[in-house]
Amino acid sequence: MRALKKRHPVDAFHHEMNKPVEDIQMLIRHLSVNCNKSLTQKRKSLNFVKGQENQCLLLFKGSVALYRSSDGIILNSESAPFIFGLGSQVSTSQHLYLRTQEDSLIGLLPFAQARQIIRAQNLWENLSNLLIYNANKIYSHCIAISQLSSYEIIKRQLIQLDSEPTAIKQNITAANYILSRTFLSRSGVMRILSRLKADGHIVAERGILLHINHLP
Repeated sequence: MRALKKRHPVDAFHHEMNKPVEDIQMLIRHLSVNCNKSLTQKRKSLNFVKGQENQCLLLFKGSVALYRSSDGIILNSESAPFIFGLGSQVSTSQHLYLRTQEDSLIGLLPFAQARQIIRAQNLWENLSNLLIYNANKIYSHCIAISQLSSYEIIKRQLIQLDSEPTAIKQNITAANYILSRTFLSRSGVMRILSRLKADGHIVAERGILLHINHLP
């Protein structure tokens, strides 16, 4: 593993991003007045389009992953609070869909109505901060899985998995978590995970990541 210790610039970019929680909470405070909340079970698929109208998803509790329809790869995952769909301003988002990662409390609101509220309440700065964060995070992920080595990709995904809510960490193997977010082969992922475990860098039981000691 020593030859893989070099840090890639993408890692620095990834760590510089801070979730704009206050901006998201401000947006949710105004948008939630006009949406119906519902408790949704884990692994529930949700579309951005209802009829011919784009929808925004407000995440009050739980966590949701953003999937690309063409290949089923996860582009992003977020825990509450968060809002998906505020960037769909022109065409319907048929190429993306959402899926809950755990039991979650959500609300749906037509994008057109959300835009009216944002305009009326002058929430443009809050919206821009959310969109910048979201675009940066997805860009960072896409660059990482296309430019980093297999080990560096797995290392990033392990760190991300370790930061996930307990309900997610305890219900998905490290291998499946990585495979759902990358284009790596199962055999390659299993080989590197086995070596990391054997060398004491990670602690795992039945494939579930329990602890990261040190990743070279």
